[in-house]
Amino acid sequence: MRDALVSAAFRLFLERGYEQTTVDDIVTLAGVGRRSFFRYFPSKEDVVFPDHERCLADMTEFLAASGDSDEPVRRVCDAARLVLRMYAENPSFSVQRYRLTKQVPGLRAYELSVVWRYERALAEYLRVRFAGRADGSLRADVIASAVVAAHNNALRSWLRSDGQGDASATVDHALGYVQSAFGGEPAAPAEPSAAADGPAGAGDAEDVVVVVSRRGAPLWRVVQEIETAFARD
Repeated sequence: MRDALVSAAFRLFLERGYEQTTVDDIVTLAGVGRRSFFRYFPSKEDVVFPDHERCLADMTEFLAASGDSDEPVRRVCDAARLVLRMYAENPSFSVQRYRLTKQVPGLRAYELSVVWRYERALAEYLRVRFAGRADGSLRADVIASAVVAAHNNALRSWLRSDGQGDASATVDHALGYVQSAFGGEPAAPAEPSAAADGPAGAGDAEDVVVVVSRRGAPLWRVVQEIETAFARD
């Protein structure tokens, strides 16, 4: 029944438009009652993203099963790949949803709230792993944001290509930037040298992306700035 409701909803969204389609229209086409719809989906927006709750639960379980020997940055990158797997299971549906979300401002806002929940799951795991370190919470939040930004940049590139090509390779390439910048133990700061021509480590500046954002800026703006920074490479 859940799949039938999703199928009916997207058929109507494509034929009539999202705003012109009501819950009553969806249940009529699916041949069920309104109560059945709300048993599976709290709102019309939720039927557009039917698999995110399951994916978020899978990600949370995956992170909870981590051991002390798991390298934290690699672990959160692997957790992000669970989201990619969800999209890649049904490329045509994922592409349809991507196009619909671009057209409807309310769905874009809903999607941002979903992305924020993924980011929080990653950050909470990293906060535990970095507990006791200097700037552990800051490091956790920055890495979680970078993982989400890199994953989404690659995912949207794949969706814009109508789901053609190897999505896994595209996302692996993007997440490689995050692991290169943050993976492993942080390097000790270099000692200043009298003979140095510039700041220590200046020759490696292109290996790290730094984004400065105003305190209190909305999360979607920070993510957008990080995505833009990665896109310049």
